Amino acid sequence: MGRVTDSTRIRTVRVREGRLYAGRKADRVAVEEPLDIRLNGQQLSLTMRTPGHDIELIHGFLHGEGIIAHREDISEARYCDGAVVDNSTGFARNTYNVMDFTTTAPLLLPQVTRNFTTTSACGVCGSESIDAVRQKSRYTLMPSWSLDPRDLLGAAGALTAKQAVFARTGGVHAAALVDLEGNLLVVREDVGRHNAVDKVIGWALLEDRLPLRELFLLVSSRASFEIAQKAYMAGIPLLACVSAASSLAVDTAEEFGMTLLGFTRAGEHGDGRLNVYTHPERLDLTGAEG
Repeated sequence: MGRVTDSTRIRTVRVREGRLYAGRKADRVAVEEPLDIRLNGQQLSLTMRTPGHDIELIHGFLHGEGIIAHREDISEARYCDGAVVDNSTGFARNTYNVMDFTTTAPLLLPQVTRNFTTTSACGVCGSESIDAVRQKSRYTLMPSWSLDPRDLLGAAGALTAKQAVFARTGGVHAAALVDLEGNLLVVREDVGRHNAVDKVIGWALLEDRLPLRELFLLVSSRASFEIAQKAYMAGIPLLACVSAASSLAVDTAEEFGMTLLGFTRAGEHGDGRLNVYTHPERLDLTGAEG
């Protein structure tokens, strides 16, 4: 498996009391490498990701696209020889950047009609995209519980402590699945925020936990349409992001009955704040002042 961080030499520039200083030092950066995703031998997608938990990533990605519903839909997952040629043998060698997934049912294959590159922008918009997600999802979101915001903010603080790669590089996003008491069940990091979400949902799929009706999704990034979509596809009723939410994420959450929270920031001694964009009924605000 490829490395997660790499070292590099950088120049540093700083200003102190109006005087300019320059120097050099070693630094750590997050690794970003391509992952060629193939389905039944055919190229499906090329995503840029941080190596690690690739099987979870692809399971989550395929589930989010509506291609698979259960872990049993995949009969085999294997790394393939990449495009790099070994100088000593002249043969292609395994770079751990090409994975082929084989579906159990061949009839799944015709559902895949195009190759696409996964980036930070999903390239879809408006009511048509929301309707398409609704048609693909197997779950509805039920307002069957309420969550103490203090537990949610506690989880946000705990997530910061679990971001080991971010602590070293400052260059990755994190996603976590959290129970209703604020316990982090799984945390994954990646240079792509959508990849981090795919990894935790892929973990849940492989653990036979879907739908995730009794958990919520916490992300260290902003909430975009694609993250709201992935949460809805997994049956997640509440999405909390550390940064802002996009307008289409708000529209999507409102339409699907999902609670969407932004600027979920934990402070010291249990303090913190958050903004509620949609469906506040899942937050227990009894006793709240103001």
